[in-house]
Amino acid sequence: MKKVLIPIAPGFEEIEAIAVVDIMRRAGIEVVMAGTADDPVEGRNKIKVLTDVSLDSVKDQDFDMIVLPGGAVGTENLKKDPRIKEIVERLYKKGRFITAICAAPTVLSAIGITEGKSVTSHPGVMDTLKKEKVSDERVVVDGNIVTSQSPGTAIEFAFKLVELLLGKNKAVEVNKGVLARI
Repeated sequence: MKKVLIPIAPGFEEIEAIAVVDIMRRAGIEVVMAGTADDPVEGRNKIKVLTDVSLDSVKDQDFDMIVLPGGAVGTENLKKDPRIKEIVERLYKKGRFITAICAAPTVLSAIGITEGKSVTSHPGVMDTLKKEKVSDERVVVDGNIVTSQSPGTAIEFAFKLVELLLGKNKAVEVNKGVLARI
């Protein structure tokens, strides 16, 4: 079974996190929502979420993918958390999928793993991605780096991640109940 880590930091963008968790779990992927702070973790729209575990309890585990949700405050909290940098660098070196949506691609840029790579992000932070090839596509895959733009692209992003982990047929199968445009 594929295993995915989604760190949940205060100020996270709720749609970007929960939509991805939902679509991946429908596909049978083990998704671990790990709180960077004590539960409940409050998102950018004041929605409080109970995580599965604390980040500390899983930070040394192996995952097939990490998904960083955006949200301006959530992104800054991810960026300043040394555990996130450590996990991303370790999984990147192992060739695992490193993914981010909205403002969160700036976390990957700050860590230094997206230099020269094609990425996308929320238009509000695109100008901060100086060392990347910035695209205005809604979801961009460059090797094991996957990025997306915003809450409005979260479902497309989630289905692309399912496709990368389990194949196109699984994404199509899951979408039969969801009816997203993918």
